[in-house]
Amino acid sequence: MPLVTSTEMFKKAYAGGYAIGAFNVNNMETIQGIVMAAKEVNAPLILQVSSGARKYANPIYLKKLVEAAVEDSGLPICLHLDHGDTFELCKDCIDKGFTSVMIDASSHSFADNIKITKNVVEYAHDHGVVVEAELGKLAGIEDAVNVSAEDSCYTDPAQVQEFVSRTNVDSLAIAIGTSHGAYKFKGEPKLRFDILEEVGRRLPGFPIVLHGASSVPQYLVEQINAYGGNMPGARGVPEEMLRKAASMAVCKINIDSDLRMAVTATIRKYFSENPSHFDPRQYLGPARLAVRDIVKHKIIEVLGCNDKA
Repeated sequence: MPLVTSTEMFKKAYAGGYAIGAFNVNNMETIQGIVMAAKEVNAPLILQVSSGARKYANPIYLKKLVEAAVEDSGLPICLHLDHGDTFELCKDCIDKGFTSVMIDASSHSFADNIKITKNVVEYAHDHGVVVEAELGKLAGIEDAVNVSAEDSCYTDPAQVQEFVSRTNVDSLAIAIGTSHGAYKFKGEPKLRFDILEEVGRRLPGFPIVLHGASSVPQYLVEQINAYGGNMPGARGVPEEMLRKAASMAVCKINIDSDLRMAVTATIRKYFSENPSHFDPRQYLGPARLAVRDIVKHKIIEVLGCNDKA
């Protein structure tokens, strides 16, 4: 089975009231852990590469690892560029065999966002690739994304129909109260389900995406702190809110910080208990299993896409 686009995944997810997990990948062990979980529960996958991951691991290596995951698992897997900020970056990923790209021109004016997105969509569709865009701005910091709380803004539902019709984009990331990064909320996190509901009404059947939707389990924070860390308690989006969003118009939920925390917590614990060990396989192996465990939890309890491959 070759890499696939997210088109059929999203059609089934919208109709079935669940979401597909879009998991950020940076190395072999993370990819293996994600795919192990999805294979165990028979779930489709979106494996996404950020600009930071491209710089760290080289997109050619990551693509080959994802292709190996397809061959090994037999699962439908989409390879996606996360937060591409220029036409040139999106084009490079399309040319290198990605099956989906995100053009994030949300920092530009509404008119320029349309113009930039439309250019990417035209090139991508000519090459059989699907495109995600963003309308509204999420606060927070993650890889190349850095938006202050003052500069963030909710998506205006009144703009979504014009944006989608003029760009012909395939899915749309909106801002309803999520935030990039693991530690993000000063008060209780709240999602604007009224905005999501109105967007769904204006774009019936159209797949919506949630970024900044990690919800790091407290046990990972406590494990990191128990072995030399100094991290505040995680205040991510409650998982029941994400499950509700998945039952509505949201067809794709991005998950990154949870995976990083699982890897970091496991490696910190390992070296605390085995300070003289030096074989990377001895600590990356358990880290891979930690990724598997948290991805399996997300698929079953949050996304609801188990047994949907």
